[in-house]
Amino acid sequence: MKHLLRQLKDYKKETILAPLFKMLEALFDLFVPLVVARIINVGIDGNDRAYIIRQCLLLVALALIGLACSVTAQYFAARAATEGAAGLRRDLFGHIQKLDFQALDTIGTSTLITRITSDINQVQNGINMTLRLLLRSPFIVFGAMIMAFTINFKAALIFVVTIPVLSVIVFSIMRVTGPGYRNIQKRLDRIMGVTRENLTGVRVVRAFGKEQDEIARFEEANSSLNTMQTRIGQISALMNPLTYVVVNLGIIAILYVGAREVDGGTLLSGDVVALINYMSQILVELVKMANTIVLISKSLASLNRISEILDTEPTMKFEDADRAFSDSTEAVRFDHVSLTYAGAGDESISEISFTAEQGQTIGIIGGTGSGKSTLVSLISRFYDATKGSVFLFGRPITELGRDELRSNVHVVMQKAQLFKGTIRENLLWADRNASDEELWKALEIAQASEVVRGKAGGLDEPVEQGGRNFSGGQRQRLTIARALVGNPKILILDDSFSALDFATDAALRRALHLLPAETTVFIVSQRTSSLKNADQIIVMDDGRMAGIGKHDDLLKTCEVYREIHESQFQKAEQDAV
Repeated sequence: MKHLLRQLKDYKKETILAPLFKMLEALFDLFVPLVVARIINVGIDGNDRAYIIRQCLLLVALALIGLACSVTAQYFAARAATEGAAGLRRDLFGHIQKLDFQALDTIGTSTLITRITSDINQVQNGINMTLRLLLRSPFIVFGAMIMAFTINFKAALIFVVTIPVLSVIVFSIMRVTGPGYRNIQKRLDRIMGVTRENLTGVRVVRAFGKEQDEIARFEEANSSLNTMQTRIGQISALMNPLTYVVVNLGIIAILYVGAREVDGGTLLSGDVVALINYMSQILVELVKMANTIVLISKSLASLNRISEILDTEPTMKFEDADRAFSDSTEAVRFDHVSLTYAGAGDESISEISFTAEQGQTIGIIGGTGSGKSTLVSLISRFYDATKGSVFLFGRPITELGRDELRSNVHVVMQKAQLFKGTIRENLLWADRNASDEELWKALEIAQASEVVRGKAGGLDEPVEQGGRNFSGGQRQRLTIARALVGNPKILILDDSFSALDFATDAALRRALHLLPAETTVFIVSQRTSSLKNADQIIVMDDGRMAGIGKHDDLLKTCEVYREIHESQFQKAEQDAV
């Protein structure tokens, strides 16, 4: 709730004026039964047409004033709701950007999407209805009861009994359905996850003919959500009939008591009509209030889910101020480093120690799941080591500022990802002030210059979402070029040559020598041919370092490396070497 209140504090005027104008509207509504009673008691009973007309004009005036108050209240409520929800969505998105990979892995992508879309929309609707009806409905209910006492004390006692009974019904149903709405949102998360996974992997699904299996999986998740919504809907549906029964019993009681009072001469017929109108107003407002409470219950459940994310603190802390690097010649040093992912039982990498000097090219190779990507993710500080220490340029990586780290360590991920815009806009991610000459230099090194020149728009060629208007190899080369812009001191290529043919791979590796002499390059690859000229090759096996050294040395001393190499080349070629 504190996060929402923080957003609404800038809209205090709207949050005060919206319910205020709604209560003004309610106040004019409460006068209507009294005017109707006077029309019956004075105008009709006395056959005074002029009086009836005047009172009817008064009813029209009350309606117009009420309408003006209602429109004004709706404007302020809508403004506060939309602006508050927009601010909450902005804060949530900004907070997600600050969360480290460990937290994002734990929370999950699908639930984050649900919370920033569906949950925020629920909160927005809740704010709107709260400002409009949460105070108006009780005001009408208790105002009608007070007005009833001004008409007849005995008849008004019926209101005293009816209102608590109705309140018990409303709040009991709300108490039962509240937790159910939270479960509904959780099941919606699951549907979002299944849908997102299916759409992301639609090519794989069709390639293996798994459409029916995916439909069945979606149906299972959808059925679970449908069952929960139906059950909660059935409980919520009890509200209207139960409240109607109670209110109609109250009207019957008013007619009974009113008839006796009219016969006794202590109550006029118009007053009975006014009492019935007040009871009907209570019915309408309690139904509104019941629906409002249901919506507020959904909103509170969604707000709690949003607050869970906003209250999740990043486990990684960066230094506020950047400081100069030391004069150390080393670029990266791992000192007995181990990492365990959140929720994992075993360590993903264990006891890794090595030193990379500035200007060296470091190759990292190993089987699937051996910990190669995990190792380089520690250099870019996507994760923090659970044991040991990582040093960059002679300083612990935890002492580096965020901007300092990101400007000096550029990463090309396994999955090439381009963003909607233009080629130029994608390349300028690393350095907004880079000149066209610098962009073309990066493209030349990444073997992507011909790709760009072949496009009609050149650097201003549009890029669709995810770069789907480029082939896999073109996307990889463009993402490598993006990482080269800004001349990073450490360049990490995480299996970034997988979609390239051997000729382009070789040309790109040769071009990397054009980088500044102090640039340290880490190349994660499955091909020993891509790493044979590296200054050091780290061989990973089941999370541990099986060997480190140059290509020729590892062929003699490291069995794991030799097996990888021999699986890619003929044994005869190995013997010839």
